[in-house]
Amino acid sequence: MRRIEMSYSLSAERPERPNGPALLRNTMMDVLQAVRAHGSISAAARQLGLSYRHVWGQLKDWETQLGHELIVWERGQAAQLSPFGQRLLMAERLAQARLGPQVEALRAELERAFSRAFETTSPGPASELLTLYASHDHALIELQELAAALPSTPTEDQRLHLDIRFTGSVDAIRALNEGRCLLAGFHTQPFADASSLSARTYRPLLKPGTHKIIGFARRSQGLMVAPGNPLRLRDMEDVAQHSARFVNRARGTGTRLLLEELLTQRGLDPKAIQGFDRVESSHAAVAHAVASGDADVGLGTEYAARSQGLGFVPLTEERYLLVCLKSALEQPAVQRLLALLRSARWQSHLNHLPGYAADHSGEVAAMKRLLPWWR
Repeated sequence: MRRIEMSYSLSAERPERPNGPALLRNTMMDVLQAVRAHGSISAAARQLGLSYRHVWGQLKDWETQLGHELIVWERGQAAQLSPFGQRLLMAERLAQARLGPQVEALRAELERAFSRAFETTSPGPASELLTLYASHDHALIELQELAAALPSTPTEDQRLHLDIRFTGSVDAIRALNEGRCLLAGFHTQPFADASSLSARTYRPLLKPGTHKIIGFARRSQGLMVAPGNPLRLRDMEDVAQHSARFVNRARGTGTRLLLEELLTQRGLDPKAIQGFDRVESSHAAVAHAVASGDADVGLGTEYAARSQGLGFVPLTEERYLLVCLKSALEQPAVQRLLALLRSARWQSHLNHLPGYAADHSGEVAAMKRLLPWWR
């Protein structure tokens, strides 16, 4: 077992997001990825803004430390990762995908902890903090970034910090009801009927007069498949008939509810799905399993599929919604969030994300307004 050490960087300005899905940066993995992409150590060095000599020296040092060859290279031929180097890079990318929600939450926690040191207005109120338990969603991460970057009004330099704790949809609403947060995020099919699994799952957790629903976004869910969809999968019946290797989500997540709903609609037994009991922790982890060839198909968002260069077969659109206690609506942090959700800047940004569209964003509504199955 090799030792893993973690670190973070701190800056007064919010840097641009790095290219690629990695949330924790590692120099060795960046070099290996660049070599694999370009087939050349010199091209990899140029991409990373480093000298050939420096990258070559690093590779040799890492090979000595790890006791394994990382690069297979002969003069006049393209540089390639060794089998060990390929396994190392694949393991790192899988870890990044699996830990994505937890790493995002940790980053947000660190950012919140240090934010007051960078406050420029003094005297004045501290930045608003809003704790949100939610099903993992990329648009929420984008919202978190935008909220922290923008002053709440043109005349005051006060930001809104979204403290997002990613969990399953069911657990998120339970956290709200137990007083652990002010908002919860969950997703459901907008056209499901009152007898649907989603309706039967969420109904006992939501109370008219106590809760208010807030519109957030509409997003596309479907089959994440290898580029070109080589198995020609069109729906869950095809997944079963082709014995395609499936990767699932855990119980308590909205996507697991959606899958079980789709199987019920088609009259399919979960046992007919090869890999039904194999679970991953996020859409990104499911997408990575398919991209790495470890699975043939998984259910997830279009955004996750496109981010990994995968094919995507849309099956349904769903509403991603926020829910809060009615008594919390007038709190300043909630009002700031509603104003941001209603803004043209946010809705334009949302509409440009693959598989997303603004849908009643920032609208506070009764249950039956945004949950048609509510009766």
